Amino acid sequence: MNDKQIDLLNLDTHELTGLVQSWNEPVYRVKQLQQWLYHELVDDFDAMSNLPHPLRARLKAATTIGDLKLIATQDSADALTRKALFQMRDGQTVETVLMRYLDAPGSPEDSTDPPNVARRTVCISTQVGCPVGCPFCETGQAGYIRNLTLGEVVAQVLYFAREQKRAGFEMPLTNIVIMGMGEPFMKFNVTWRAIQAFTDPARLGMGARRVTVSTSGYVDGIRQLIEKKSQVNLAVSLHAADDALRDQLVPVNRKYPLRELMNACREYVHATHRRITFEYALMDNVNDSAQQAEQVAQLLAGVLCHVNLIPLNPTSESPYRRSPYARVLEFQRVLNRHNIPTTLRVEKGIEIMAGCGQLRQQVKRHSANVNALPLAT
Repeated sequence: MNDKQIDLLNLDTHELTGLVQSWNEPVYRVKQLQQWLYHELVDDFDAMSNLPHPLRARLKAATTIGDLKLIATQDSADALTRKALFQMRDGQTVETVLMRYLDAPGSPEDSTDPPNVARRTVCISTQVGCPVGCPFCETGQAGYIRNLTLGEVVAQVLYFAREQKRAGFEMPLTNIVIMGMGEPFMKFNVTWRAIQAFTDPARLGMGARRVTVSTSGYVDGIRQLIEKKSQVNLAVSLHAADDALRDQLVPVNRKYPLRELMNACREYVHATHRRITFEYALMDNVNDSAQQAEQVAQLLAGVLCHVNLIPLNPTSESPYRRSPYARVLEFQRVLNRHNIPTTLRVEKGIEIMAGCGQLRQQVKRHSANVNALPLAT
């Protein structure tokens, strides 16, 4: 890989067609290439057996299939969650997480057979670091460096799609959530082009309702999503129902206060008839009282929504700690009493620090000791 090579995952169908035509190749090569890249999930030009050898040689010399290099992985004790840390061409790193869910009781240790996995969800990042700066989030505390390219976003999905295909799943991934490192709506065009890559039948061909994009509350991005008339799912990181506390926990609230945010959310529901998920990380004696649950219920009254309650995944540098389980259940009871649908998030990979940015920071802290982590080979 060198700086002059073109990342094929950075190209949509129109751009890939332009490249193929500039090489005086027939246009049907575009369909063949996309079939290999997104359906057969190959990462080796030599495997593209229906392409002529001269074209394969040119592709190897002039292009690459993604710009990510796997440098570390961590697996949960139940083997259902895997976090990967990738390095990019400029040396920056980004995290991606695969979460697998069983469709029946029991653990994969009960049998030597593969677990009966119903869902395989990949959580992807859109930025190196994050500009929002939430004080309870490892990524936010690490600072913002840059946006990812389209190819760097798509490559995260393809890595785990290939892995799951090798494991024998006919449908390698069932869901994509864009809620890893970064604020997806800060660079809306890249996020939208990634959504197109995921849902385009010529590329990954995933149903729009299997894709979720999560925002910290970028109102402009929500309204741009409305204009696209897409059926992708929207999630909003709420974490507080009053501006004073949300200014502290989600600093973008200073630009887009709750009134503006909720107006945009109502516009989204009206335009799409889609339910919004509000993410609420519960922090001990910060935002987890019954009175604060009442405030959340009042804020969301009349909105087609669902609240995902998340016991905080604590980070090493943050003073915030997760709420006691009894208080989490009481918070949920208050919302349910007001007919606000809720779920209590199933914790995936907490022992491997599956929260955004945590593996990245650990690798940076232990970079002098190559044995500190299970590095990828």
